[in-house]
Amino acid sequence: MLTLLAAGVALALTAAGAQDSPVPGSRFVCTALPPEAARSGCPLPAMPMQGGALSPEEELRAAVLQLRETVVQQKETLGAQREAIRELTGKLARCEGLAGGKARGTAATGKDTMGDLPRDPGHVVEQLSRSLQTLKDRLESLELQLRTNVSNAGLPSDFREVLQRRLGELERQLLRKVAELEDEKSLLHNETSAHRQKTESTLNALLQRVAELERGNSAFKSPDAFKVSLPLRTNYLYGKIKKTLPELYAFTICLWLRSSASPGIGTPFSYAVPGQANEIVLIEWGNNPIELLINDKVAQLPLFVSDGKWHHICITWTTRDGMWEAFQDGEKLGTGENLAPWHPIKPGGVLILGQEQDTVGGRFDATQAFVGELSQFNIWDRVLRPQEIVNIANCSTNMPGNIVPWVDNNVDVFGGASKWPVETCEERLLDL
Repeated sequence: MLTLLAAGVALALTAAGAQDSPVPGSRFVCTALPPEAARSGCPLPAMPMQGGALSPEEELRAAVLQLRETVVQQKETLGAQREAIRELTGKLARCEGLAGGKARGTAATGKDTMGDLPRDPGHVVEQLSRSLQTLKDRLESLELQLRTNVSNAGLPSDFREVLQRRLGELERQLLRKVAELEDEKSLLHNETSAHRQKTESTLNALLQRVAELERGNSAFKSPDAFKVSLPLRTNYLYGKIKKTLPELYAFTICLWLRSSASPGIGTPFSYAVPGQANEIVLIEWGNNPIELLINDKVAQLPLFVSDGKWHHICITWTTRDGMWEAFQDGEKLGTGENLAPWHPIKPGGVLILGQEQDTVGGRFDATQAFVGELSQFNIWDRVLRPQEIVNIANCSTNMPGNIVPWVDNNVDVFGGASKWPVETCEERLLDL
């Protein structure tokens, strides 16, 4: 087959040197070519060399590329030779006519140039066509085999299993991460809700406090701003302090009071212990001045509070020499000594608001009852400094008693006495 191709190419090249239309009287020399010349006239295309071993897939691709190049080259050669073959057909016929004898003027040793070629030119074309078709079939077979190998054997079974396991692991990790994010979202929602509720509660408390300040004109208010009202002079209206006193060697008692009763305001408070009903008593009875009784000993105080206005009263006492002081509205109006000196206040007694006790917690006398309102009744176990008393009286500080503080759950009322919201400290000051 290659010999035929070489012969055809040689003939084409020989014909290419001749004119397309033969000149009348021209002569052709037919000389046979040796097989070596035929083989050298149609060299095969060189195979590409690549370094290193090639995989079967790469070898298939290289073979396909080589076959494609061969087919293209043969198509080009066939296209170029068809015209030459038609010309050669006429020339071969003329050469065959001269094969029986010597043409005039030719040498006796002339050569038959077509001795190695087939006698029928159509046979050459048929062989070339069959070769070309065979190459095309092989090319298509190789391409089909390559596609089949790539689709079926491109991924080894082991590699596919590893890839599937890896994909499954990634999917499980993704699902776990989504579940963790959902849990975090739920926790964050719960924390946000709790924080929001706490914030709303705090804001509501602040708004309530602001509203209270606005209603009170930004005035100072005690944490337990209430008063005990004793409107009638009877022997059954009173308030009781639930907390009792310890043994005291000094004290300060302060309170706000308002009364317009006459004669005398009565008994704002009294403390009785077993064996002594007048352990501590503050009383204004009849036309007598206000008196302080300690262990049934009496000191008259220069206080004047029966004008129907609010007044702040403070009384201090110490067992040392029986020293006492009396303050009204922050001002010290009187002081003295020798009031039950060296007598400690006994513990375990009963503290009553609005009544004087003849026995511990009872036997009240209506003529000695307090008529009016009481608030901020506090007791300390020491003598307060004058400046501290002034600060309490002018509403610049809130200082609950360390022995008896004025708190709502520490005061009970009986007999028609009642608790009411009290005026602000500044309003009581304006009442002075």
